Amino acid sequence: MPTIRLKALIVDDEKAIRRFLRSTLVAEDFEVVEAETIAEARAAGEKLKPDLVVLDLGLPDGDGTELIASFIAMSKPAILVLSALDEEARKVQALNLGADDFITKPFGVAEFMARVRVALRHRVQMQGAPAIYDDGRLYVDLGKRIVRVGGEDPKLTPREYGLLHQLVLHAGKVLTHRQLLQSAWPDDASADVQALRVHVRHLRQKVEINPDAPVLVSTEPGVGYRFTPPS
Repeated sequence: MPTIRLKALIVDDEKAIRRFLRSTLVAEDFEVVEAETIAEARAAGEKLKPDLVVLDLGLPDGDGTELIASFIAMSKPAILVLSALDEEARKVQALNLGADDFITKPFGVAEFMARVRVALRHRVQMQGAPAIYDDGRLYVDLGKRIVRVGGEDPKLTPREYGLLHQLVLHAGKVLTHRQLLQSAWPDDASADVQALRVHVRHLRQKVEINPDAPVLVSTEPGVGYRFTPPS
């Protein structure tokens, strides 16, 4: 039976970056198309219907974040944003618009492919999100709202459960502060980032082996949080 190749669109105006990304993805058996501008990327996206988009934010004819909504409407691809060290606000904006993850330049092959795999897993999961998460220690049934840690009820508050539900549902994806506030507690307009930090700390105390060195619920400084299942 023939193998179905995943399709990737690289959007970056730096030729060296495109060459590096292309060679990396081709080695992983992706079909790859490149674009240098927003206009080229839109045209390529319509034709290719990519499974993965690697998107630089700084493009010669505009801000790369302009493309995120249109890509999602086209084919719901996994979207990995490329950013510079000083682009924290733009990373947050991209994630809030629907990007799956970001990677900060410079980066190596191993980190890049790890981020790609996480983003692709998240997209597959969201197409048919599993109702149950179980790593042998933490058990979460999203349908029945059951949580067990080592077989015991951790006595989560409604806010803590709301956070855990969203983090597990989007496992591997960075969720921004705004995304968590809006999705975990949609009816609480008074909740803010400081309150979020407090509840994340309490959640870690109940689900992490060592809350002072969290493994499951990690912090993306200045951006938000990520749930990372044990490998």
